[in-house]
Amino acid sequence: MAVDALDARILRLLLEQPRTSVREYARLLGVARGTVQARLDRLERDGVITAYSPLLSPAGLGHPVLAFVHIEVTQGHLEEVADALAEVPQIIEAFSTTGGGDLLTRVVARDAAHLEDVIQQLISVPGVVRTRTEVALRERVPHRMLPLVEAVGTAAGPR
Repeated sequence: MAVDALDARILRLLLEQPRTSVREYARLLGVARGTVQARLDRLERDGVITAYSPLLSPAGLGHPVLAFVHIEVTQGHLEEVADALAEVPQIIEAFSTTGGGDLLTRVVARDAAHLEDVIQQLISVPGVVRTRTEVALRERVPHRMLPLVEAVGTAAGPR
């Protein structure tokens, strides 16, 4: 799955102007609409583009508190715990990890008391041994893909 300079330019436009049409992308890039569409189709097929959806703010949805909760799980119960975590709406991401815990979750809450309630809910999940919570104070580098796209596109050169 190689991403070349044109793919990177298409991805950049997709990130910067997500609501623009394929026809407009083609005009901006100076290539045929069919070329852009074929590239987008391939990037989807190859798993580079995984979704087309708006980025939503948990704070905008009334959940301004962000915490990272490390969860230690009883051996052999990782799948069951992960399935239970998927039922908790305030868990917006969960990853299996190496190190001090088995799972790392991103949890959002309305306030500190609500966060405590969510953590108590996690502790009650069968197979959860203990949790360790770190509350985020301020976002320093927001989620971003553009610098990576630019680095990959530059490294690949034209195709």
